Amino acid sequence: MEHQPTTRQLILFSVVLSFIVSVVGTVLTIGILGPLSGIAEGTGPLIFNKPLERIKETITHKEIAEKVVRQDEAIVGIVETASPAVVSVVATKDVPIVERYLVDPFGDDPFFRQFFGDGGGPSVPQFRQKGTEKREISAGTGFIVSSDGTIVTNKHVVQDKDAEYTVLMNDGKKKPARVVARDPLQDLAIIKIEGSGFPSLRLGDSSRVKIGQTVIAIGNALGEFRNTVSVGVVSGLHRSLIAESGPGGPEELQELIQTDAAINPGNSGGPLLNIQGEVVGINTAMAQGAENIGFAIPVAGAARALENVRTHGRIIYPFLGVRYVAINPQIAEKEKLGRDYGVFLIGSENQPAVVPESPAAKAGLKEYDIIFELNGEKIDADRTLSAIIQKYQVGQEITLKVFRDGKEFDVKVKLEERK
Repeated sequence: MEHQPTTRQLILFSVVLSFIVSVVGTVLTIGILGPLSGIAEGTGPLIFNKPLERIKETITHKEIAEKVVRQDEAIVGIVETASPAVVSVVATKDVPIVERYLVDPFGDDPFFRQFFGDGGGPSVPQFRQKGTEKREISAGTGFIVSSDGTIVTNKHVVQDKDAEYTVLMNDGKKKPARVVARDPLQDLAIIKIEGSGFPSLRLGDSSRVKIGQTVIAIGNALGEFRNTVSVGVVSGLHRSLIAESGPGGPEELQELIQTDAAINPGNSGGPLLNIQGEVVGINTAMAQGAENIGFAIPVAGAARALENVRTHGRIIYPFLGVRYVAINPQIAEKEKLGRDYGVFLIGSENQPAVVPESPAAKAGLKEYDIIFELNGEKIDADRTLSAIIQKYQVGQEITLKVFRDGKEFDVKVKLEERK
């Protein structure tokens, strides 16, 4: 018969077992936490140190807050530096003073007098001009680009050739302005105020603008709130749109920078600045019915316009003389091109693909030709033919890579001035 343990023995065994488990657990805990403490101090095994290094590289909440503060300080500094060079451009014009008056449609006709009596007949309102008065008709924004008072703005801000223009400086002073040049293609204009020593803004490189980068817009919002500042990011590039531009009618704008920095009526012509305080765009339009979708002309266009004015006294453009559609996969497959970029020269009933007497016509280009490259630069959605041509000057010779009748060949064209 087996010996049965007593209750006292069972209790003693339980105590001993608990002690052993406790000791073993402590040893294991020390063995595990020891290497882990080495991880925290950077002295543990390499296999643990690698993820720790990634953890240490993670930005803490404190570092994020410090970074935000630094960016805020940078933006405040940029605004303080740039604002003196941002101006309001106000258009005034002599407009008629219209007077309202009442007339009796029946006059002194005796037949109607018997019904209405003297002075008791009906009155009909009429309107007549009573002289003129000078009145503000529009307001926009501009920015000074040189100490001699040269200012860049939008063409639609100074569109009215019969109006007088006044520049309202950041310090409240008013100066008369004259329009030096209006861009024939882009929504740009150059105006001038007399004087010297004006604060000016630096022009940046709009070709280096990236989606997601911080930008700052400054302008005369709603034509009332001068030097209003909005901050956002670049939300798109190479945008095209048809913009309503007042007396000049709808205007096609291409290669625009899209931003979510608020651009309001009156901001037109103001600078779009990068985080270095350089102008990368000229605010020009906003999308109706959208939340914070605005557009700016890349500053490269303004730099070219300024150089043209200095050199030629006007803004000129190189002219090729073709109409085209961009190559897409469907056209590429149909024409068996083996590539899905370039432009397909094609006209309409009243507009030929190759303009007669144009540089393209003189070089022998024909309808249904396909142009793949200009001076070795591929033509695609990001580098349109019109944008690439604007890199060159009137009188320069360019080389086009052309595809026709299954053959590829080069064509040399001398650019002329667009009339």
